[in-house]
Amino acid sequence: MKNLNKLGLIALFFFGISAGTFAQEKIEWLKFEEAVAKNQENPKMILVDVYTDWCGWCKKMDKDTFTDSTVVAYVTEDFYPVKLNAEDMNRKFEFMGKEYSEAQMAAAMRVRSYPNFVLIDPTLQNITQIPGYRGPEDFMEALQYMAKNGFRGK
Repeated sequence: MKNLNKLGLIALFFFGISAGTFAQEKIEWLKFEEAVAKNQENPKMILVDVYTDWCGWCKKMDKDTFTDSTVVAYVTEDFYPVKLNAEDMNRKFEFMGKEYSEAQMAAAMRVRSYPNFVLIDPTLQNITQIPGYRGPEDFMEALQYMAKNGFRGK
């Protein structure tokens, strides 16, 4: 009986460790200026999720796509992920010497539909967009393609 209890405890221990190791279950979203600051320390692309509070497809992306383990792992590893509310005129931040609200930044990036995903290259000079709702597999395919091919001159 003692051996059985020990085996049960050992199994529980390893299950707990493996679940904790492999289960980053969500994306840790940053504010725009936080991603820019992190990019200065360690350059990589910025992925901006431009949304509105009323957008049902945006909520579906949050629920279905941005909880998918493959999407979470890829976005966390290769991007600085940002949430940007396209209608927020109150929260302001500075970018390249100019002050923006989240709504002004969305307009500056020429976002006109939601959800919309803007990729910014590590130099902060070039952007490209992935518009519209996408399930996890479609989002991964589009994101990987645009990360490799989406910037002019590359």
